Amino acid sequence: MEIILKEDVIGLGYKHDIVNVKSGYGRNYLIPQGKGVIASPSAKKMLAEELKQKAKKLEKIKNDAQAFADKLAGVALTIAAKVSNTGTIYGSVNSVMIADELSKLGFDIDRKLITIKDVKTVGEHTATVRLHKEVSVEIPVTVVPDAPVEAPVAEEAAPVATPEEVAAAEELADEQEVLENLDAPAEA
Repeated sequence: MEIILKEDVIGLGYKHDIVNVKSGYGRNYLIPQGKGVIASPSAKKMLAEELKQKAKKLEKIKNDAQAFADKLAGVALTIAAKVSNTGTIYGSVNSVMIADELSKLGFDIDRKLITIKDVKTVGEHTATVRLHKEVSVEIPVTVVPDAPVEAPVAEEAAPVATPEEVAAAEELADEQEVLENLDAPAEA
């Protein structure tokens, strides 16, 4: 089923795109939610006319998105997270945390525009911000522990005996065994 999207749908397409979807998804979700209409020939003609009229506006929107992307290009984020002794994060760093860090720097970005793979370890990662269907920015994200990670406490190892000490201990055990055998009453 062909659908003309009335708004951006993450993972499917952008506003005014014509996409093929399963008929149940189109009939039961996209159309009732107002996110799309059936792509009939008349709807396609109306879309073409509307796109002609909005071409200049769309170009301006794209240029604005590109200008914003240029500002974001030099941004690198450092996020502090609670970390276990093994370097694994309790929970994960997600798009909400990245959006909060960007807002602290003066960039208001909707968290839905930010994608990042599961971040469950300390280190370097990359988040992608999609500002327009043709404009996206990759932001380096460094995850650091919020408190210094303490090294696991090693248990005290038993002292290692040298070969001479082992031989002396065996001789002593042999002598004690001989003495015990002498002191034991003889059995008849």
